[in-house]
Formats: sequence, C-alpha cells, structure tokens
Amino acid sequence: MSLPALDVHLTADDADAALRTDARRGLTSTPKILTPQWLYDARGSELFEQITALPEYYPFTAEREALAAHSDAIARTADADTLVELGSGSSSKTPVLLDALHRAGTLRRYVPVDVSPSALEEAVPGLIGAYPELDVHAVVADFTSDLRSVPSDGGRRLVALLGGTFGNFEPADRQTFLAALADALEPGEAFLVGTDLVKDESTLVAAYDDSQGVTAAFNLNVLSVLNRVLGADFDRSGFDHLAVWVPQSSRIEMRLRARRPMHVRVSELDLEIDFAAGEEMRTEISTKFTRERIRDELAAAGFSHDGWFTDPQGRFALSVAVRR
Repeated sequence: MSLPALDVHLTADDADAALRTDARRGLTSTPKILTPQWLYDARGSELFEQITALPEYYPFTAEREALAAHSDAIARTADADTLVELGSGSSSKTPVLLDALHRAGTLRRYVPVDVSPSALEEAVPGLIGAYPELDVHAVVADFTSDLRSVPSDGGRRLVALLGGTFGNFEPADRQTFLAALADALEPGEAFLVGTDLVKDESTLVAAYDDSQGVTAAFNLNVLSVLNRVLGADFDRSGFDHLAVWVPQSSRIEMRLRARRPMHVRVSELDLEIDFAAGEEMRTEISTKFTRERIRDELAAAGFSHDGWFTDPQGRFALSVAVRR
C-alpha cells in the first residue's frame, strides 16, 4: 500500500549537510556538543525502541497512561478535525488520539511529519488500513526549521509534539520553536505537547542510565554515525556514557566522557580535534518541567494553557495550548 500524499521538504543530502554543519560547530565548541537528532539513525532508533521497554524508563509508559486516560478530554479541548503529529516516527501513539477525535465526531485528516521517509512509509499504510476514510497527508521535513511546510486546507488543526521532544531543546530554541508554531497556526488551533515533570534525582538519572546498558549503547552509537557519515575515526571503546542531573537547569544531560587523551580526525570535514582524558561531550538534554514553567513558556509565545493532563502518578504531563 502506498502513501496517498507525500510532500518532501527534506532530502538525504539536506540531512547530511545539516549533520556536517552541526558536527563542525559542536565538535569545535567549548564544551563539545552534538545535537540529539543524530542519535536516531536506524541502529539508534532500534536501541531507543528497546529503551522504551526498560523498567527504568518511565516517560514512555507514563505518557501512554496519560493519553489513555485523557484522550477524550484532549479531543474536546482541541475541537480539531486534523491531527498533525511532529516527529511522528512509528506513529505508535497516534491511534489513541485518532480514536478520540473520531469519537468526538471531528476527525477528518492526519498529517504525520518526520525527517525519515522510511519511517513514514512503514507507519502510515497501517493507519490507512485501520482508518480507511481518513485523509492522510505525510510530510518529510525538519519541523524545527520548516513549520510552514505543514499543510492546511482551512480545517482546524491539533499539532502534537509527544515523547518529551520539547524538553530536548535549549530554552532559547524552545521559544523560537513556539514563536514559529504560533505564526503557523490560526487563532483557535491547538498545540498538544508532552513534557516530563521534575521529580527526584535518582529516578531521573536511572531513566537515562539503565542497569542493562541499553542507553549507554544508544548514546555511544552517535560516534558510529559520525564515523560512517563523516569519515571520522572515533574509538567507541574510549568513551563512557554519563547521565547527569543539572538542577539549576532542571534537566538531565547525556554526555560521553573520554577515558584517555584522544586525537580524532573527521575526514569529510577536514577537521582534527583532541579530547583530554576526562573531557565530556554533551549529546542530549532532557528538560523537566513544572506546570508553571510550561504555562509561562506557552503564554510568552501567544498560547493559552487550556488543558493539563497527567498520568495517575503525576510523572508526565500533556498540555493543550490554544493559539490566541
């Protein structure tokens, strides 16, 4: 079964060019930084699927519980006929929202947006089979820089960003994203955003440094991506995975720490870099929120905070924000 509509705003060449730009900037900065999107090649995506099943990784389960418990209330609050899912990936959570919008009597269209055409090609046909009357319009794009590529046909959209992705942005980048989203939406259209909540440090650190070492393998895999795509010669065995709680920023940081001094060449960038023993390179941030913080950030971008829904244990929140 083929996709009924597929807009391509991001090619493989575009993605490789972005990796080159990010890698050059990040590897030459102090401290060294990589953006988290490069964790998710095919192997990284497989490892992340394993992470979601780990007992320590509560965000995945907590978000599913919140969706299951509150999807009808979310649908009523949004009053949308089109679900736009940013970073849709496998669309594994999508049916919960589609069913809720269907029960509300408004569902007409689904727009998955992802950087990976293969993810869309794998996920969407199953949804078409399950919802034969649903109009599906898939978009290959980087939503962090191309929100205007999201189609609109005059209906009322609910734009969803699930999985805690919002917390992977730096504060300034979150505000840039929210401002761009507000500019792309019409007044009355809604934004559904998932946010992990502040809790005790031991629970947070364990979620990003599991006892089986799956998250460590996931983090180290980014070095394999650099080696394969950019011709780098990183020695994965020379780095350790770290998960660190940074209370002043209310976030977990994943880092790779050099076990020994190393000299690394990145041939595609004609770049040579050095790591001191113990030097750390940040690969991901995951900000944890309070209700007040997410409300204030949404309000600053022109959204009203119309819905707040959590799992029964209050670990993860889903916020519905309406464009004013």
